[in-house]
Amino acid sequence: MGVFQVELKRVVDDSYEIEIGFGLEEKLLTDLQNGLLGNRKKLALITDSNVKSLYGDKLREMLLAAGFQAELFVFEAGERQKTRETQARLEDEMLAAGCRRDCGVIAVGGGVVTDLAGFLAGTFARGVPFVNYATTLLSAADASVGGKTAVDTPLATNLIGLFNQPKKVYLDVNAWKTLPKRQISSGLAETIKHACIARPGFFAYLEEHMEALLACDPAACAYIAEENCRIKYQVVMQDERESGLREVLNLGHTVGRAIETVSGYGLLHGEAVSIGLAAQALLAERLGFLTAEERHRLLALLEKAGLPTAIPPKIDREALVQKLYTDKKVRDGRLRCVVQKGLGNVVEFSPGVFSTPVEEQTAREMIFSLP
Repeated sequence: MGVFQVELKRVVDDSYEIEIGFGLEEKLLTDLQNGLLGNRKKLALITDSNVKSLYGDKLREMLLAAGFQAELFVFEAGERQKTRETQARLEDEMLAAGCRRDCGVIAVGGGVVTDLAGFLAGTFARGVPFVNYATTLLSAADASVGGKTAVDTPLATNLIGLFNQPKKVYLDVNAWKTLPKRQISSGLAETIKHACIARPGFFAYLEEHMEALLACDPAACAYIAEENCRIKYQVVMQDERESGLREVLNLGHTVGRAIETVSGYGLLHGEAVSIGLAAQALLAERLGFLTAEERHRLLALLEKAGLPTAIPPKIDREALVQKLYTDKKVRDGRLRCVVQKGLGNVVEFSPGVFSTPVEEQTAREMIFSLP
């Protein structure tokens, strides 16, 4: 019997642009006409029921008028819909509409849309190219950039997915004006997280300009959009596949993701992350990496952004402790947490290691110490 060596070495360049601006619909159209997705004319626009009338219908009409074959595929808005079942339904609808390997995907919406559409694009016909047109602050700060795509399961969020980089990302700051205040606050949680891990000056900027951000001041919003991208990509360009450094982007997410699931998605992602940031701040103070004054500044900034820092009464705290074990950073059955170091840095526990094991008793004390 023989042994065959299959040589499949290759170099892949997944570089792409993130364009930040106000009203980028025409720019998207121009880029498509100039070959952003090659010569593909069949385009699947994936969006949710909230964004359809705000941007989906308009973009489809623009594309049709320009000679593209554009179809709109819509699912109900909300994290509860980011499932394998929704993905399968969209895939079946795309197949029925004649989409095959020669199509492209345009994700139009917030983080749920870009997560779901990016995962779908990575598996549909063994992979078709896609672009993200982000319409929320949360998506602009986190979900639409970085290449992480996924769907949720009953056990936890984002357990089924893949790394799939878009051809381009459009961050339309104009769209933030269409968001309810609660959604603006939710998006600011990821922005505050970036300030906690990357730059004290950015944290101070948020303290000084929070009112302007909540009012969607154009200059302030454009600034944080650019700063979010800069911070995230300083990390992602060094560690695309989360083998080490990229774990810092999970600050606050060990508890945040768990409480989001335990709440039955009654909490928005940013609201859950905010509580997670408050929880890890307790751990950071206990470990000596955060002073009491710094922790209170963080809590004050989260509350100024209209975000919760306490666990809602309806949440079963013991169930929350157990849900922590579904976190993707768990190794050999042990919880691990990213810990901030002051206001603008994270702890590197050893070279290239940015999370630390946490005993269950410590995690329980952290959870039960929150108001």
